[in-house]
Amino acid sequence: MYLGVDEAGKGPVLGPMVAAAVLADPERLPETVDDSKRLSPDRREAIDAEIAALDTVAIGVSFVDPAEIDRPDTDMNTLTVEGQARAVRLALSGSVAADIDGPVRVVADAGDTDEERFGRRLEEFVRREPDETERADDLGPLPSIDVTASHGADADDPMVAAASVVAKVTRDDRMDAIDASYDAYGDLGSGYPSDPATRTFLREYVADHGDVPDCARRSWSTCEDVLAAEAQSALDEF
Repeated sequence: MYLGVDEAGKGPVLGPMVAAAVLADPERLPETVDDSKRLSPDRREAIDAEIAALDTVAIGVSFVDPAEIDRPDTDMNTLTVEGQARAVRLALSGSVAADIDGPVRVVADAGDTDEERFGRRLEEFVRREPDETERADDLGPLPSIDVTASHGADADDPMVAAASVVAKVTRDDRMDAIDASYDAYGDLGSGYPSDPATRTFLREYVADHGDVPDCARRSWSTCEDVLAAEAQSALDEF
């Protein structure tokens, strides 16, 4: 039994980044578990449900919302470490981890060009005091951990693949809720900058409100471009 951790939604201009940690026996995972990017939405949802239904499993999920992503005193590499660390702490805080003898093995999909640095930072962040985005009273004593991180772990390691599925399904659910809250604008698309539906939504929302919506990462160049275009349009009309 060991823990895998991964995140989904690092690059979109809309919605949160979601990190998930799954602690279980890899032999009990669904046989078809795989990197979430290789699975259809229906298959991801089915695997997510199978993981949640395991007799012995601990799952931790954390959200890094646009307001946090837009903070000027941070960067996406650090936020990826922080998001994964929050998810790991949640998964380790219950009885499943407490029943493991010795350090808990943690395998992460490295969100940094330097795998060793990412693994080292992840271990440091897991050991830190919970930050303001967490409720300290939800976290019990944490066991010692042994962290390794590698690129492509979501494709190579079944526990990291399981975490990638949970993260992706959770983000998709959040995006569905966001989409529903802006139903006057139709389909928001995938939330990625390259999606024409996403760009159309941002242009129309900014034209109506003069600013990007709360679900958008205003520090992304996509938002900056839309705001600049709207400002220029207003000048042209004047």
